[in-house]
Amino acid sequence: MLALVLAGACAGPATNLVLSPGQSVELRASYYSRALVGRKTTSGEPYDPRLFTAAHATLPMGTILRVTRLPDGPSVEVRVNDRCGCTHGRQLDLSEAAARRLNLLRVGTALVRIEVLGNRPVR
Repeated sequence: MLALVLAGACAGPATNLVLSPGQSVELRASYYSRALVGRKTTSGEPYDPRLFTAAHATLPMGTILRVTRLPDGPSVEVRVNDRCGCTHGRQLDLSEAAARRLNLLRVGTALVRIEVLGNRPVR
């Protein structure tokens, strides 16, 4: 069974939790700046705002997440392919496509629930 540990690098409620597929946690999400288009992510893939990807400080590359905007907003599935700096209380950075699906583009940040669905290796 896949177990994911969120430790130390992120501040806030997601710190020091163990998440297995099907488990979830609430945290604050934002989205990538347009200035980062084409730059390499930690996985080596270029950032493409049209893909459904995310950055997190500790989740393994390739982790598949269901991200739901709280309290009862839309959901989207994303694949972790980058690391984030976890600044200003944010713990997850989403691609523009994912942020658009969650209606984040105007507000910039929002409380979300992430649920681990599994893992797909990064190419």
